[in-house]
Amino acid sequence: MRSSKVAVRTNPFSRSLSQSRAAIRKDEKPLVFEVGQKVVYPGHGVGQIQTIEVKEIAGSHISFYMIRILESDVTVMVPLNKVNNVGVRPVVGASQVQEVYTMLRDKKVIVEQTTWNRRYREYMEKIKTGSIFEIGEVLRDLCVLRAEKVLSFGERKMLELAKGLLVKELAIAECTDEPTVEAQVQDIYGPGLEANQQSASRSEE
Repeated sequence: MRSSKVAVRTNPFSRSLSQSRAAIRKDEKPLVFEVGQKVVYPGHGVGQIQTIEVKEIAGSHISFYMIRILESDVTVMVPLNKVNNVGVRPVVGASQVQEVYTMLRDKKVIVEQTTWNRRYREYMEKIKTGSIFEIGEVLRDLCVLRAEKVLSFGERKMLELAKGLLVKELAIAECTDEPTVEAQVQDIYGPGLEANQQSASRSEE
């Protein structure tokens, strides 16, 4: 099978977001969230603020957001004064939702000599930023690549991860359900995932 080596054009939305996050100053006022509010925890996806608890650590009293990740039902603790450093952010608003769909429809790529191992690292870095635009790029890149070749097992797993994170946040942002959002994504890229997976299974046998 011909190996595919591709690199996808950088999206200006995601670049500006990642740069702004990297530029956060230590003295910048932390974002403030309310109990019950849905937020995004980088690498884990959408969660909900369950409580704000004070815990004693090394003799100091520290206030924590207790965030339940919706996908895994795991609760993570984030110090109130460290939310900017961790990258916890609100769910995107309506204007950003439209920017995401605009970016997903931009399917132009630049072909370059790039191995899957390198792309895997780059994709994971994008996922870990928590930026919906970075995650959308991963989804878009792999969907475009899927139209050119049968995805490997690792590529399919990465595609599923990106799709899950993106669809869940968009569903909450649009006040709709996940199947509706997934249908919109399929309208952009086509439904052929199942057929591709079956082809991949046959090629791996």
